Amino acid sequence: MTIVEEFFANRALASEASAHHMVAAIKRRLAASPQATLIVGGGSTPKACFKILADTDLKWNRVHILPSDERCVPVDHDASNEGMIRRLLVTNYAAEANLLNMFDEDLLPTDQCSVIEERMESIARPFAVSLLGIGEDGHFASLFPDSCRIDDGLNPDNKRNCMLVRTSASPHLRVSLTMSALLDSDEILLLFFGDSKREVYEQAKLPDSDYPLSKLLNQKRTPVRTIWAP
Repeated sequence: MTIVEEFFANRALASEASAHHMVAAIKRRLAASPQATLIVGGGSTPKACFKILADTDLKWNRVHILPSDERCVPVDHDASNEGMIRRLLVTNYAAEANLLNMFDEDLLPTDQCSVIEERMESIARPFAVSLLGIGEDGHFASLFPDSCRIDDGLNPDNKRNCMLVRTSASPHLRVSLTMSALLDSDEILLLFFGDSKREVYEQAKLPDSDYPLSKLLNQKRTPVRTIWAP
């Protein structure tokens, strides 16, 4: 397990540090290849980080951005990760980035993953960095502990990049990248706030933990950087 931990006194500092690491990761990848891919999560936690990234002058026209997961809702829905990413990240300097959607209203839910699999064949891999959050039930991306195919989603040798997810934690059907896809990153950056999530994180570091997050923290393939604030 390769984990670098950075704990900050407040969320502003943690968000700044996250953005700093992501910018550095993108620059490294762009120095080595024509394009870079950035994986980002949704929710409220990364919002300040996204604003900092959007104000950073990079070669954004060479960057693809892909959500780690998405609710199957229209982009103008309050619960849409893509909508939030468009408003806060794909703006200012980062308006030139290429945002790939994880949900298409014109497709049946069962067809979403097939289209995403095809779409992912054209983006740069390994990903420069994957920015993920965690939930108080130990989920990351949309890999919830109660989803019926959670073992497939957490299988590091799964050949599939994405999966449909139904969970009692959400009224919406979801599409999520699998852990095996997320591990195809130069680095995974976990950004989370609050004492309750810190407790979940500490428990998930134990190899016998039942949290989905434990599978990510205890894998040997991809380095993980943890950034936390109260």
